Amino acid sequence: MNQCVCTRGRNAKTGGAASPHDQIDQPRTISPPVRAHKTQSPIPPPPPNPQSLPKTLGRQPSPVAAAKMQAAAAVHRPHLLAASPLRGRASRRPSTVRMALREDGPSVAIVGATGAVGEEFLRVITARDFPYRSLRLLASERSAGKHIAFEDRDYTVQDLAAPGAFDGIDIALFSAGGSVSRAYAPTAVASGAVVVDNSSAYRMDPEVPLVIPEVNPEAMADVRLGKGAIVANPNCSTIICLMAVTPLHRHAKVSRMVVSTYQAASGAGAAAMKELELQTREVLEGKAPTCNIFSQQYAFNIFSHNAPILENGYNEEEMKMVKETRKIWNDKDVRVTATCIRVPTMRAHAESINLQFENPLDEDTARQILRAAPGVTIKDDRASNRFPTPLEVSDKDEVSVGRIRQDLSQDDNRGLEIFVCGDQIRKGAALNAVQIAEMLLK
Repeated sequence: MNQCVCTRGRNAKTGGAASPHDQIDQPRTISPPVRAHKTQSPIPPPPPNPQSLPKTLGRQPSPVAAAKMQAAAAVHRPHLLAASPLRGRASRRPSTVRMALREDGPSVAIVGATGAVGEEFLRVITARDFPYRSLRLLASERSAGKHIAFEDRDYTVQDLAAPGAFDGIDIALFSAGGSVSRAYAPTAVASGAVVVDNSSAYRMDPEVPLVIPEVNPEAMADVRLGKGAIVANPNCSTIICLMAVTPLHRHAKVSRMVVSTYQAASGAGAAAMKELELQTREVLEGKAPTCNIFSQQYAFNIFSHNAPILENGYNEEEMKMVKETRKIWNDKDVRVTATCIRVPTMRAHAESINLQFENPLDEDTARQILRAAPGVTIKDDRASNRFPTPLEVSDKDEVSVGRIRQDLSQDDNRGLEIFVCGDQIRKGAALNAVQIAEMLLK
């Protein structure tokens, strides 16, 4: 086996994984969507009798709470959108640049604008005609000054650390890693912005809602434009999993879930995607693969997810799925276990999911439930052996479900097996964040 050639130092603890905000050095144009997406489904109503998220009492305010108090004292900026303008629009040709610039829209900032998810934010804004009256692109000092062309305008990337970076911002979409979110999200909140954070920094903070709009929109009931707050985007694997599982959970109540993930390069950022391409060429040419992002060969290989291993033997990615599922479902008793694996695909994750239910659920009923679920499609052709693949869901909004079958090890139709694929950059990150922002416009 070829030995990796490492050209720079890496973090020994994490194995050197890059985050989705890895910078891309050359200026570029953000192109409009290149394929048609299904008309977005309206956000479904919350399930009956939703329970509120845990409250925190009798302790010193967290940085999030402190920032909220500062925001409450700030001057309120009136917002003119009385209702979401996104419903009922006629579809347009995918080659058309969609101009979402409007005077009555919110002022939007994108933090990590030069990274993989930052670029996808822009594509999703265009694809969904998300309205904005101004757009501010923010990144690290090394990326400040770069130019990005978007919707017939040229934008200069600004330094995130500059004074007043969030002045006048209504919604700030963050995807620049946990350390950046911890450092700058409170500043944005203190300026009155609602932060939608794609990192893990605030996901388990009991004061911060953790939201998948199709799953638990009620968690955002108290979040309003003009009142600084943070809303957390779940982990990409959690989003893709719960998009498929939650409709079944509402019908039969999941008591135990076993997940095995097959995660793409995009989860480690733009640099990891580039390295996978480079390594593939190198290995095919008989060269030693360049390993700057991971500590081992990625092309033509699979390995345990590169997140740090914890004392219990699970890695951080696996524990995210456990903890986030419990918080999103507001169910501390649901049993979840996960094994997360890196596979050499480019930008869509796959997951094998085994479900155990409290109540019986047969596979035909499960198909009916999933067909009606927003943001979910079914590909389950046993005769042709055709089921979801990462390649087919790349650049698509929907999560695809297949291999729907009874778990033969469970009695009384209380077990089900499914296989799920979803685009990690899109629904697993950027699309979910923009959908959260859309909810703020209602």
